[in-house]
Amino acid sequence: MAYFAKEVRLTKKHEEILAQRLLLLEEMENDHGGQKTEKKASYVKAARLASKRNQSLLKDIRALEEKLEKKVHLRSYPEMVNLQTLYWASVEEQAPKWEQFLSGRTQYPIGVRYQNPAGNDIKDAAER
Repeated sequence: MAYFAKEVRLTKKHEEILAQRLLLLEEMENDHGGQKTEKKASYVKAARLASKRNQSLLKDIRALEEKLEKKVHLRSYPEMVNLQTLYWASVEEQAPKWEQFLSGRTQYPIGVRYQNPAGNDIKDAAER
């Protein structure tokens, strides 16, 4: 009988320990859930701050781009007009020579470079 009484006491003690373990596990899960929530909130906050920072940086970059474009446009506009004028003057000067060549009345205009049809060599028309 003494063994039976010991077994009953040990069973009760075992049930108490299991109940305490269950309470401890529940506390740990609650703490872990709270930590997860805190981490998630922390990540959400960091993401919002990063988004704000990125938006601010994009706004600054766009403002700088606009400023730079205005400066480049103001400085280079006369240069571009000059280059365009020189280009079209050159085209008008060379056009009659090329019109005669393209119509088949003359050979390559003198001093014009061409690509050899047999290969990739580039030679002056004057060398031919």
